[in-house]
Amino acid sequence: MKVLVLSSGGVDSSTCLGMAVNEYGKENVISLSMSYGQKHKKELEAARNIAKYYGVEQLYLDLAEIFRFSDCSLLDHSDKDIPHESYAKQLENTEGTPVSTYVPFRNGLFLSTAASIAISKGCQVIYYGAHSDDAAGSAYPDCSDAFNRAMNQAITEGSGGQVRIEAPFVNWTKKDIVRKGLELNVPYELTWSCYEGTDKPCGKCGTCIDRIEAFKLNGTTDPLMK
Repeated sequence: MKVLVLSSGGVDSSTCLGMAVNEYGKENVISLSMSYGQKHKKELEAARNIAKYYGVEQLYLDLAEIFRFSDCSLLDHSDKDIPHESYAKQLENTEGTPVSTYVPFRNGLFLSTAASIAISKGCQVIYYGAHSDDAAGSAYPDCSDAFNRAMNQAITEGSGGQVRIEAPFVNWTKKDIVRKGLELNVPYELTWSCYEGTDKPCGKCGTCIDRIEAFKLNGTTDPLMK
């Protein structure tokens, strides 16, 4: 069995990568990172470092051009500020629509792209780190269980059964993911989640808040915040 792991360099995807290597062996795992035109490259650097740590093949694609029509606050061409508050707080003002850091259908594009590469590289499974905290309240609808099931069906059918999706955390919380990663000794000190590209995580954006809390709930401190 060969596995292609979508790797952003953050906690969730790095834990996915650690799980894949633990289950299938590094020789059967490929890491795939994609640029979407984000404001900084630190997460891509982290993805390369994680792949190097595990000794797996690392692939990279630049898909920034596809998102040039979006004004998502994460994108380099946007002049919107990245919100410094929790996703729950942000959703209070969205009237049920995704938060401003939602990149339009990004996971759909990433998974479709990954499917093509997986077939070409002889991988039967695509791992990605979507989880229930991100899906909650439609903050990121392309992280939901319903989305995952629909994409899995499309990719399985469209590939003639050659490849399928596995989202092992789709019904887990961030706390659950960190707990699993700690068990596997995932090198979280090499990861990057913050939406800002500063020397240290801002600690205030939605993903920083979730990450810090997940480590706290596991009785430890985020290594990047020490």
